[in-house]
Amino acid sequence: MKKTITILFIIFLSACEKTQVTEVPPAQTLNREASGYYCLMTVVNHNGPKGQIILTDKQQALWFTSVRDTLAFTLSPEEPKNIAAIYVNDMSNADWNNPGADNWINAHDAWYVLNSDRSGGMGAPEAVPFATKNNAEQFADKQGGSVYAFDSIPREYIVASSE
Repeated sequence: MKKTITILFIIFLSACEKTQVTEVPPAQTLNREASGYYCLMTVVNHNGPKGQIILTDKQQALWFTSVRDTLAFTLSPEEPKNIAAIYVNDMSNADWNNPGADNWINAHDAWYVLNSDRSGGMGAPEAVPFATKNNAEQFADKQGGSVYAFDSIPREYIVASSE
């Protein structure tokens, strides 16, 4: 009986060691040195919301000139899957021509307006992110489009838009 308890205790301890809580890295501040992951162009020179992805094995963010490109990265089988964090501009109070350097929100928590009359950083259809559903709905009322949560964005919208 004592041997069984010891074995169970060891199993319990080893299970605890494997369930480490990993800290999500904070968003980085956008600056003039940031170049787009896909286009290699200066990110701040493009209108509309931007994105950044931080990988678990890199300290520097991967920058994207559009949210659509940010989301496309996560869907592409050719891209790394060791994503530690994904951030997008909160467009709730942002200027379309200069969406901000520090107004980042977790992409998984954002609400997105698809099919609005606004184009993204490279002139393509954009998934416009907001911190609240209410702000996304207000934008959609003015600019057109439909509101989606991160997990409900149709894959076809992102993939078709990025081809």
